[in-house]
This record gives sequence, structure tokens and C-alpha cells, in this order.
Amino acid sequence: MHIPDGYISPETCVVTYAVAAPLWYYGFKKLKEKLNEETLPTLAALSALSFIIMMFNIPVPGGTSAHAVGAVAIAILFGPWVGFVSVSLVLLIQAVVFGDGGISAWAMNSISMGFVGSFVGYYIFNMFKKYKFAPFVAGYVGILASALVVGIVLGIQPMFWTLNGHPEYFPFGLKVAIPAMVGAHLIIGFAEGVLTQIVYKFAGEKNIQRMAV
Repeated sequence: MHIPDGYISPETCVVTYAVAAPLWYYGFKKLKEKLNEETLPTLAALSALSFIIMMFNIPVPGGTSAHAVGAVAIAILFGPWVGFVSVSLVLLIQAVVFGDGGISAWAMNSISMGFVGSFVGYYIFNMFKKYKFAPFVAGYVGILASALVVGIVLGIQPMFWTLNGHPEYFPFGLKVAIPAMVGAHLIIGFAEGVLTQIVYKFAGEKNIQRMAV
């Protein structure tokens, strides 16, 4: 799901950074509110887990990839803003150190995997939290929402940015990009769902409710 450099137009990058900047600002404020001696070890461990699982990629047509993220598990424990910021920081490290995802596309990757995944998963969890399978559904739907956003952003590139009739950036339209991204994550979503379910069970419902207040 990482979008590399050169796959989206400079205009798209500018817009996504403009959108992400105030979200990061507010997210860091929420993160500071949640950090203490009790929450820091758990958050650090889950961020490290997110880093690891995102390194296991399945190629998707067009040059991007499919993988689990772990954003929903963090969002359920600490709230969606903390999930967003944590995944954003993980993505920044991966882009700078490993070249996994682009610096120019960091904001877009953060919005799709961090913001969309965290918020969709968090609210899906709260809709179904009276059911035991709520964490699984939240993780599954959250990562599908992220994949859909990536598919849309990639798919609109050849609609607006062409040179002499040829795409300048990502070459495939919505009819290819969306099915490719969402289709791959229909399978990956099971891993995301299971991961979220395990984290929820391990942390304990009371502990999660206390930390997410």
C-alpha cells in the first residue's frame, strides 16, 4: 500500500501535505495527552509491530504493494489520532531508512494508512464493540478503507496528468487501480483483522477503555 516517489503528481503531493499538516499538528497534541509511564511501553511495542508487519509486502499490479498495517489496533487502544500519528512516524522511518514508500508521498501514505485506517477502524469497532468479533471486523474494514483511498488517488493520476497522451505518473486508471488495491486487501484484511483481535484480547477490554479515554 506504500506509494513510492514518482507515482503521484507534485500537485497531489502538495495537496496531501496541506491536508496532513494540520492533522499531524492536532494528532501530536493528542499523543502528548496519552503518553505516560503506563501507556508508553504499549504504544512503543505496537508501533514496532506495525513497522515489522508493513515490511512484509505482496506486490500489486502497477508497482505498489499490499500488506497489513496495525493502525486499527493502536487506534482501539489509544484513540484514532494516536493511531494516525504512530503510523505516520513508522512510515517516515520506512521511507527515509529503507526507501519503502516515498518522501513526496509520505503525507498521502500517512492519510490513507494512518488517518483513514485508524478512524474507520475505530468507529467500526465502537459500532460493534458489544460483539466478540468487533476487533476483527474493525481491522478488516479499516484496511479495506485505506486500500480504497490509495486506489482512488492512484487511479485519478492518468485522468489529469498526461504528456502527449501518455500518463506521467501512475499509469492505470480507476478501473484497474481500485480493484487491484481493494482486491489484494480482501485477503490481507484477514491478517489485519486477526492481528487486531489478538491485540484487543491481549490488552484486555478494561485496559483499552482506560487508555482510550
